[in-house]
Amino acid sequence: MKNPVIALHNVTKEFHGNPAVKNVSFELYSGEIHALLGENGAGKSTLTKMIAGVHEPTKGEVRYQDKTVNFSSPQDALENGIAMVFQETSLIPSLTVAQNLELGNEKFLSRLRGLYISAQQFLQSLSFEVDPTVQVSQLGAAQKQMVEIARAVRHNAKVIVFDEPTATLTPEEKYHFFKLVNRLKKEGVSIIFISHALEEALEISDRITILRDGEHVITDEVTAFDRNLIIQKMVGRNLTTELYGDEVRQARKARPAGKRVLSAQNLSMGSLVRNTSFSIFKGQVTGVFGLIGSGRTETFKIISGVVKRDVFHGGEVRLEGRPVRYRIPRPAILDGIVYVTEDRKVEGFFETKSIAENIYSGLIGADLNESAAISYAEMAALAKIWTERLNVKAIDNDSKMIELSGGNQQKVVLAKALVQRPKLIILDEPTRGVDVGAIAEIHAVINELADAGLPVVMISSYLPEILNLSDRILVSRLGRMVEEFSIADATEEKIMYAAVH
Repeated sequence: MKNPVIALHNVTKEFHGNPAVKNVSFELYSGEIHALLGENGAGKSTLTKMIAGVHEPTKGEVRYQDKTVNFSSPQDALENGIAMVFQETSLIPSLTVAQNLELGNEKFLSRLRGLYISAQQFLQSLSFEVDPTVQVSQLGAAQKQMVEIARAVRHNAKVIVFDEPTATLTPEEKYHFFKLVNRLKKEGVSIIFISHALEEALEISDRITILRDGEHVITDEVTAFDRNLIIQKMVGRNLTTELYGDEVRQARKARPAGKRVLSAQNLSMGSLVRNTSFSIFKGQVTGVFGLIGSGRTETFKIISGVVKRDVFHGGEVRLEGRPVRYRIPRPAILDGIVYVTEDRKVEGFFETKSIAENIYSGLIGADLNESAAISYAEMAALAKIWTERLNVKAIDNDSKMIELSGGNQQKVVLAKALVQRPKLIILDEPTRGVDVGAIAEIHAVINELADAGLPVVMISSYLPEILNLSDRILVSRLGRMVEEFSIADATEEKIMYAAVH
């Protein structure tokens, strides 16, 4: 067999003496798409970061083009032809899209006009609709991901690692991304593809490697796998029917609507939210579905005070019968409305703070800490309760958030919200970038909250999740709630039709 482009031999990576990857060997060949799968915390990102120069192996050897390498940084790896598109964006928010694309290849003198024209042509060649003159801070999560992907391709890398590249993309954007990946493959580029969307891995990859708890489980041709086998190898049991099985959906009965907690009438915010009206009830999971740009997220950011509705003709919001208008989140939090963001890294947690500090910040934000000063005993006790309840996997509660996997970060963000004792909780893409095991745990928490009588709003772009968790479903299109379905009448076809037409 031909020599691999990348070969890892018995690599181990330890943090604080605890191995995140244990004695793993891995090979990537020229022009190969190799899917790397596993639960959050299985070691996927750690393994690829050793390839991309982010981490140095504690033990073992990394070989690139038949030479032992030890890259000192991602820039060092990039200069040698290895690029990584990180799960969480690494763009510079204060620079434009074009300037971010040019990072690392800057000329001593360059004209902005020429830079923008070049970036526009390049983005169009990838079928990515992003304005190169816009600051990255103004982009949504999906457009940021496109810029990350474009930047990796622009460097003409021989090896590209994609870590959850499609988590924020629409079906059309995914189609263009997969076309791009197959084009790169034909050009001889080697690709490592990390994803929790197992169907995507089965569709696009040539080989699949599965990790569990930092150890290698299996590597084989993609034809040897199906969804059930992948899940069994990842978690040791079959979770497919547990999460999204038709039998589970048909057996489940919708919870009856309790008291109306919140109502919105003719809510408006510029062109993003336009005269939309809806209600939320106690003891139910209200699923909200809509394509990117439908205004689904913006609508509930208005409700929770993250953004402001129009001053004139902005509509009315009533919480438990009284009119409210929030201009910042804090008054909404004090009134019991808690919003869990879809972009956890930018808006959801303090990455250099510990798990305990992040959870405790939720208590402080809601004015619920028992003492006027910070109590470290209360902080430790609170962290212990919530990390055990949500099964957060970490070395200890003093671990920094940046050291956790995406799924465990999401659990901490959820704990930070729940510790605020919400009267209404809004969950925006609560399982984005989360593995199947953690999804089951988060779904269980959502059901527990609704069973306890709490009104839960769940915004999700994954239809099986909407159908399996919701008691009623709202569909957003062009800034308005255009349709409502009972769970008995809802189907994927009806929901998608309402979202598109």
